[in-house]
Amino acid sequence: MLSLPANVRLYLCATPTDMRKSFDGLHTLVRQVFELDPLDGHLFLFVNRRRDRIKLLWWDRDGLAMWYKRLEMGTYQLPVVSDDAQGVEIDATQLALLLSGVDQQSAKRRKRYLRVA
Repeated sequence: MLSLPANVRLYLCATPTDMRKSFDGLHTLVRQVFELDPLDGHLFLFVNRRRDRIKLLWWDRDGLAMWYKRLEMGTYQLPVVSDDAQGVEIDATQLALLLSGVDQQSAKRRKRYLRVA
């Protein structure tokens, strides 16, 4: 599993992505979809149309890094997003559930304190 610092924000591209894209292609998508700089140190997730492959792109201090996973069976269940949203911010727990194959709609989160900036 990935170990992420607390200040890293996670963004999921809600529109299907061509998994042939590599660093430059995903870098461009981050700028277009999220209107963010990929070199800010945040993690960006991209899923293909069949939802059986996922790529993560992040800036790792001195260069872009990519993590790629292909499922042999099943699909990733993405969080529900509005129809007009191209991307959504998720938290580390949602990322762990997504990668583990947990149904996030049926899982219930217990109340926790959330500090609002």
